[in-house]
Amino acid sequence: MSLLTAVEVKNAGVGKHHDGRGLFLRVYKSGSRCWVLRLTVDGRRREIGLGGWPAVGLADARRKAHEHRAAAADGRDPLADRRRCDVPTFREAARIVWEANRARWRNERTATLWWASLENHAFAAIGDMAVDRITQSDVLGCVEPIWTTRTETARKVRQRIRTVLRWCQAHGYVAVNAAGEAIDGALPPMPRVKAHFRSLPYGEVADALGVVDRTGASASAKLCLRFAVLTAARSGEARNASWSEIDFAAREWRIPADKMKAATEHRVPLSDAALDVLDRAKDNHDGSDLVFPSPLRPGRPLSDMTLTKILRDAGLAERATVHGFRASFRTWALEQTDTPWAVAEAALAHTLGDSTQQAYIRGDAYTKRRNLMGQWAAYLQTT
Repeated sequence: MSLLTAVEVKNAGVGKHHDGRGLFLRVYKSGSRCWVLRLTVDGRRREIGLGGWPAVGLADARRKAHEHRAAAADGRDPLADRRRCDVPTFREAARIVWEANRARWRNERTATLWWASLENHAFAAIGDMAVDRITQSDVLGCVEPIWTTRTETARKVRQRIRTVLRWCQAHGYVAVNAAGEAIDGALPPMPRVKAHFRSLPYGEVADALGVVDRTGASASAKLCLRFAVLTAARSGEARNASWSEIDFAAREWRIPADKMKAATEHRVPLSDAALDVLDRAKDNHDGSDLVFPSPLRPGRPLSDMTLTKILRDAGLAERATVHGFRASFRTWALEQTDTPWAVAEAALAHTLGDSTQQAYIRGDAYTKRRNLMGQWAAYLQTT
């Protein structure tokens, strides 16, 4: 087989053009072309990319091919050698893992908190270190200072470091995960503390909404908070509600699965009070499909901090969170109605029972939930 010439490389058509001893130029229909070396390592045939033409010329491709053949002849894996030369820093690897996971996270806040935890507790110490240089001591240096005082944060930081290093391990950059089980012995067991969302007694919710209405917040934000309370919805579900999800004729809000925590479509029966909020929200329409658009960023939903700020402005933030109103609703349903447990839980879009029970529960108690939400709205209007 004759060797390629520079002119042949330049004029090569679509396909493979061999230069001998496993080196060939691959030309794609798009016109791009790259050098590939085929050789056997440990009894397995491997194809190693050597770079694209013209950045890598014929002479450079032959030189690289010679180096890889020599490495294989010495019993080394050229791909592993090259990966070691391209070892990323922890920050670079974290960025790749973060970007890869954003598609599965349901909201931007999760992505923001994930990255912020590493910025606050890991990057200063290990962010600029090559991942193959990170030791167990380095990981402990990130986690130990907050392990006993901010245990849940420390656990999340460790888990996220571990996730990044697991990706590095899968790509051959590290042999051992320095944030793995080996460091368990250095971290004393700490009890998990369940922190419940602050919530108002249900008897104070109506007055609280009245106080909110008197704040200087935007009409869109105040209506969004009221709608969330009337429907017992999560903040993100209410803030991202769209007009296409509202069926006025059926008096129903149908939230698609991709907006729900349990990844299952949820139907919310709308009371007269909730429909009134929607009618008033039409005055804030900005041309998008959002029911409660941000007045500062047309076409974008309200941020979670917008509703939190309303509670601060109303003097309620120390006693209540937006999510906490769901607890107020749930306690009211338990103490003031004879609603069955499953119906009240379904109103909150909670998963009912274990996997066996779920296999037999096919309905969503919609009719009973409509009556319950009507009772809740009536209660808020009369207290």
